[in-house]
Amino acid sequence: MNPPEKKLFKDWFDIDAARRLSEQIQAVHPSFDSAAFEKKATRNLEKLEMNARVAQFSEAMAAYLPADKEVALQILTRSLPPCLPGAENVTDGWLQWPLGKFIADYGLPHFETAMQAMIALTQRFSSEFAVRPFIEQQPDKTLARLLELTTHPSPHVRRWCSEGSRPLLPWGKKLHALVADPNPVAVILEALKDDPELYVQKSVANHLNDIAKHHPEWVIQRCQAWQNDAGPGRQWIIRHGLRTLIKQGHPDALALLGYGKLSHLQASLTLQPAEIEIGQSTEMNLTLQNLNKTAQDLLIDYAVTYVRKQAGTGRKVFKWTTTRIAAGENMTLTKKHPMKITSVRALYPGNHRVEILINGKVMCGSAFDLI
Repeated sequence: MNPPEKKLFKDWFDIDAARRLSEQIQAVHPSFDSAAFEKKATRNLEKLEMNARVAQFSEAMAAYLPADKEVALQILTRSLPPCLPGAENVTDGWLQWPLGKFIADYGLPHFETAMQAMIALTQRFSSEFAVRPFIEQQPDKTLARLLELTTHPSPHVRRWCSEGSRPLLPWGKKLHALVADPNPVAVILEALKDDPELYVQKSVANHLNDIAKHHPEWVIQRCQAWQNDAGPGRQWIIRHGLRTLIKQGHPDALALLGYGKLSHLQASLTLQPAEIEIGQSTEMNLTLQNLNKTAQDLLIDYAVTYVRKQAGTGRKVFKWTTTRIAAGENMTLTKKHPMKITSVRALYPGNHRVEILINGKVMCGSAFDLI
């Protein structure tokens, strides 16, 4: 089931969603009071944002399912639709989101039943948010079970083992204990480092990237160990997991990917036009000359320093390319950078500086005016 189109994200959970969810539950639990559930789940919806709507749906389920929450968890598990057909289809099960909230809210005293519910749910939607209270309050028991599940035949379950335990999961509650000490999840990442599914590999890489924000050396040491006999999948995890450190110019991360200290490389940047309007693009022309006697491998990024609404600026690093420049070679690279307003970035007129980073080092820069 695909989410409705042309709706705000929060409006996925509306009267129609409540009706469909009540029908799903009633199909396995005929005494479920659908009308009462729908009324309670949808009260004052127009005033509620996304998380509040999901919470209200969960509260309404709790009100009209059996008071014995273990029994209620079993009913919800039986009500789930068929498993997703393949990896990376998690949004197809969006209607099941409140079931995860119910598990998080009421499942802690019923560990085994809740765990089975999450294993089932993550194969239809995702249990990455549901499992976080269990990691917080029963860390040893929960992480041990997740480790066991890293060999599960479903890629959705294997991914969940990494994704649910990420310390800085987007939209998820921060796992402060794992932010402070990532060692408890090391065995889970180790078990998944050679998973054949890209879907799982992405989660492991994102997990490493989370950890790198507070423990860069921990991630560097692990990736150094993983490089021995690494196949293509593990190499992809290493590269993607080091992305924040690469943008920061961390020398050990760059060295891991084969990008060493530069020698006798000259670089210059021109921007055309020098003045653009919001919605237009500036064209970057980067000229490189390798005066070294040997070829050099280059990882090229660029940073844009944006004008902010209030006083000050904000700097954002973007990926450009990787290349090898031969001894004595001259090279010119061209790229357009659009200055369009997006949902994550507002734009304001003023002078915007662009800097070229090669192997983590700022090599040259220029500026343009946004009007």
